[in-house]
This record gives sequence, structure tokens and C-alpha cells, in this order.
Amino acid sequence: MTGRRMTSLLAYATATAAAASLLTGCGMIPGVSGGSREPITVMTWAPDATRATNMPGMPAMAQAYARWVNASGGIDGHELRVLTCNEENSSSGASACARRAVREGVDAVVGSYSQHGRAFMAPLEAAGIPYIGGYGLSEDEFTSHLSYPVNGGQASLIAGHGMQLGESCRRVSLVRPDTITGDKMPMLLNSGLQRTSHRTAADIPAVEDAGEYTEQATEARKKAGREKGCVTAVLGERTQTFFDSFRRLPDSDDSEVRISSVLGSVGQPLVDRTGGSRSPFEGAYVTGWYPDAGDRSWDPMLKVIKEHAFEDNRIDPADAGVQTTWIAYTVLKKVVETIGADDITPLRIAQALDRGEEIDTGGLTPPLRWRYEDMLGAADFPRIVNSEVTFQVVRQGRLVAQKPGFVDVGETVRSAP
Repeated sequence: MTGRRMTSLLAYATATAAAASLLTGCGMIPGVSGGSREPITVMTWAPDATRATNMPGMPAMAQAYARWVNASGGIDGHELRVLTCNEENSSSGASACARRAVREGVDAVVGSYSQHGRAFMAPLEAAGIPYIGGYGLSEDEFTSHLSYPVNGGQASLIAGHGMQLGESCRRVSLVRPDTITGDKMPMLLNSGLQRTSHRTAADIPAVEDAGEYTEQATEARKKAGREKGCVTAVLGERTQTFFDSFRRLPDSDDSEVRISSVLGSVGQPLVDRTGGSRSPFEGAYVTGWYPDAGDRSWDPMLKVIKEHAFEDNRIDPADAGVQTTWIAYTVLKKVVETIGADDITPLRIAQALDRGEEIDTGGLTPPLRWRYEDMLGAADFPRIVNSEVTFQVVRQGRLVAQKPGFVDVGETVRSAP
């Protein structure tokens, strides 16, 4: 046993003796075998209690997953221990989480959210720790040799959204964060719009954590026009704030402008909070990575949440972050079962994924595999292996499929400047 793993286990045992913790991974879980197989320790991080986007459901889903799998004997006989970290929506927070993962000797970081790829990938790469199923916000998730994305990230969503809007909108205004990540959004959206010979969108950058967006809303509506005009906002949790400002504009009730966004900025939880079928998002176009929340492919996740989330209200099964975490842990489980060893290490996980083990996610994504020939090879996003998205629309307060099945946007992403 390595010194790194021994140190981690001693720290774990000390913490367990001090107090019983609700965090999965602290203490033995009933049903886990006490045999010779070493535990697997992983980390899931996401921002919580910040002024911008928060994703508390992702670590909560990771904890529920561990309770479920440990109740059945663990993953291939290995107890799954989950550590969580508040990424704080900052580069310093992301770096701190990554350094803690190294210090704790985790075997992988799984199902996490951060737009600060440069801050967290360097410490993970130096320690050889794989990053499985990140949310897909940063370029580093699609360039690092130790990153294994399960979706096409923001790039696929924005490019796909352009394709979705190009079929119905005459003019489009894009309101997006005034950040490095946001700077790439207009090019990706325009790549999708141009698939239908559409004119380019009006680009309107905005502060990511503003309290109101009247100025940007006024400009967006003006540039979209009233005849088949569309306004799309991709501001994370502040998307609701933007559309609140948009609705308060003079004559907004008479406007024929259609609103739209991508999953993660607008989703079922937001539609529910803002009135369901009476929500201002009724009729909105939304591009997502996965099937809509009512699809039967989500039934296994729903069962785990019902039986092992202990009424944890942080977990909303319709939330894209929760869904991404579920898929990422599905990948982890299947790759560990494939390895079939008593001791699971970061190197063994990375080697198994690099060999091209195909992961079936039960219809939530196409089969996932990370061989070189499976990767999209787009200039800024070479490690995309799942370039499929779904087109959805809000009808009677529910996000439902606008068209059945997946839409492959790989060529659209690849052709973006």
C-alpha cells in the first residue's frame, strides 16, 4: 500500500472516530464487504452559496450514489468513499479543491462543476488523477489527457442552440457572460445559425453576477426585432435575473420576441420556480445534452434518489448538474468493474479509459469511449467524444422534446472559428 493511500486512510479513520458524519465515505456503510479489496476514494466539487451559479445538487447526488452502491456491496467489492468540496466559482476555490484532492489521495474527481479549468487541471495532471464527467465549461476539460468528458460541454450546447434557433428565428440576440468562456459563445452560436444560412447573432456581453440587466435586455430586444425575433441568454443562475429585467421592459407583453437558452441556464427547476405552465419561460426553446427529465432512461437515477437521498432537497433530478454527476458515476462504476483488481489507482482508471472501454449509459448518451479515434478533434475541444444534443421546448410548464432523439452537432462545433 502506498504512503499516499495510507496517509489518506489514517486521516479518514481519525475523522470517523471524532464524529459520525452525514457525508458518504465517512464510516463503514452497511452491506459493504470487509474483504481484501481496497476502498475507492473520489471527490466531487461544485460551487455553493455564491453570487453566481451554484450547483449543490452535484455533490449531493454523489453522496446518494455512494450510499446506494455501498448498500449493495460497493463497486465490484470496493467501498466507495466520496469527498466533496465547494469550488466557490473562483479560480482559487477550484485550485484549493484540486490540491485537496491530491492531498487526500483520491483515485478520481468525478461529476464536478467548474469553469476554472486551468486552476484545477494542473494539480490533477501533476498527480495523475483522472477527471471524469466534468460539466464541460472549460476548454481544459476538452484538452487535458486526463479529462474524460461525458457530454460535449458548453461548446456543443451553444452550437446546437444555434441550429435549433436557426429553424425558427429571423434575428437572434445573444446575452452571455463577459468572460473568457463567454467570449467563445458568439462564434459557436453563429456556427449553428449558419447551418441554415442564418445571419449572425447580435453579441451582448454582460456581467455574470449583476443584480439586474435592463440595459442588456433593452439592447437584446431591439436587435432581435419583433418579427420572429429571438433573445437567448446564457448566464447560468443569472439567466432568470436577465429575463426578469426583460419582462419589465415597456410593452414587453406586446412583444413577439421568443426567449431561449441552454440547459444549465434554463431547466425544469427554474420553470417550476417561476410558475410552471404560467412561467415566463412557457414556449422557450432549450438545448440540452440529455433526454428530457420525463424520459424513462432516467428511472434508475430516480429510484436511487428516492431510496438513498434521504429527502435531500438539494437534489433535483431534472437539474443538468445532477444528471451529469449520475452519468459520471455510472462511468466510474463500469470502468472499476472492468479493471477487476483489489486495489484501484488513478493510473489504472486512466489506463482502462484510454484503452477504449466502451461505457453504456442506458440511453442517456451514446456509448462513451475515449480512444483517439473516438474524439471529435475540434481545434479548441479535441477530446469531445459525445457531440450529440437534444432540442427541447417548454410546453404546459414541462421541458419536453421538440424533436425526438439526439442531434449530432460535431461538424458544427468543428467548423466554428
